[in-house]
Amino acid sequence: MQTSLLHNLVVGTPVISATYDQIQKPVNRYLPGPATQCQRSTTKSKQMRVRTDISETVMRKLSLGARILRVGGVENVFKQFFSVREGERLLKASQCYLSTTSGPLPGFLFISTDKVAFCSERSMKVFTHSGQMLRIRYKVAIPLKKIKCVNQSKNVQKPTQKYIEIVTEDNFDFWFMGVLKYQKTFKYLEQALSQA
Repeated sequence: MQTSLLHNLVVGTPVISATYDQIQKPVNRYLPGPATQCQRSTTKSKQMRVRTDISETVMRKLSLGARILRVGGVENVFKQFFSVREGERLLKASQCYLSTTSGPLPGFLFISTDKVAFCSERSMKVFTHSGQMLRIRYKVAIPLKKIKCVNQSKNVQKPTQKYIEIVTEDNFDFWFMGVLKYQKTFKYLEQALSQA
């Protein structure tokens, strides 16, 4: 099997899903008119940034909820994205960002009794060597037995920004940020590692 340029550049272990989004939906994009453009004052730009962050958070929560309802539960979402061995249980699922060389990638963090897994929220366009475009989800699956250590970290200038670092035995490190319910997620991660 030949790998695309993206597979050679991505840090981590992407897993290509067997199903691809073959149907592309048209996207309606409108340019704002002069009446809707905001002023250039610092307070206005700060307000716009806060509104964007809040609306992005709400949209991410709604998309997760819609996916869970459509598939029939968080456990089924996990089973749809990853192969699950018999007896494996899902302990925690949370939305977060995976830090990549091309920037943070929004998605879902799954912690099970067998692995820690991440799947991107949206599919990405990847081109094969023959020029055919495929849409895949970026996936990372880390078996618990291959994890060397897990570290907590936070931004020194913004202590509310907390990170989870997972270091594997082969010295790959994965940084998860913006984890919803950070403390609870980290507790489940520690629990899964102690039971492995």
